[in-house]
Amino acid sequence: MAIRLYKAYTPGTRNRTVSTFTEITKVLPEKSLIIKKHNRKGHNNQGKITCRHKGGGHKRKYRIIDFKRNKLNIDAKVASIEYDPNRNARIALLHYTDGEKRYILHPRSLTIGSTVSAGPTAPIEVGNALPLESIPLGTAVHNIELIPGRGGQIVRAAGTYAQIVAKEGDFVTLKLPSGEVRIIRSKCYASIGQIGNIDASNISIGKAGRNRWLGKKPSVRGVVMNPVDHPHGGGEGRSPIGKSHPVTPWGKPALGVKTRKNKKYSNSYILRRRK
Repeated sequence: MAIRLYKAYTPGTRNRTVSTFTEITKVLPEKSLIIKKHNRKGHNNQGKITCRHKGGGHKRKYRIIDFKRNKLNIDAKVASIEYDPNRNARIALLHYTDGEKRYILHPRSLTIGSTVSAGPTAPIEVGNALPLESIPLGTAVHNIELIPGRGGQIVRAAGTYAQIVAKEGDFVTLKLPSGEVRIIRSKCYASIGQIGNIDASNISIGKAGRNRWLGKKPSVRGVVMNPVDHPHGGGEGRSPIGKSHPVTPWGKPALGVKTRKNKKYSNSYILRRRK
């Protein structure tokens, strides 16, 4: 993937960068693998806003992605590489030998015409899915299950991968993209390789309107509000927040305060915290 730069013809193009989309080979999605996606725009079932700064944006159709990779011991050929508006990674359309079609996350260096498969005996090649116990040490993996059979839940963003660093008993030790080191059951499936579109993190939005296309509304700082609107609000001119520490609009501590539960069930699986 490459990034396209713009000359400063307008203020919006001065710092704007976009993907060149050179790896995309098909424009329209597979009809049998898309469903309607209703955008709730931050509202709950009562119509109340429960998540701020959401709304607008372009219409999207949801592509059904095969995170489980549970079609075992059946080869599939990569038919196309497509754009997915619901994630920053690309997706690959697979045509299985029995006629079924599925989408998977597109790993880096997986090309059209390649053959992929899933199962304990699948070869150690990019795009194949195997149990962690069957993957050699040092291998880069993505789309990793946390519970066997549930489907991949972690390491699904563009350019990310985890590394297998140790195996002991029924568990495998992984180093995650965040720097966290944790153990996962060896029966959990993972896909081999690094997810493609690795330059996604280098893209500059360039203007506020482009965020509105993505369904993101502006966020206003609390210190510029009135006291009735935010605990940081009020004061004459540019005044500090006036509290011992920053808080949310509802008074809970914010900015740097850890929110993870002290007794979360997965604490015992984490060997080293993320940085």
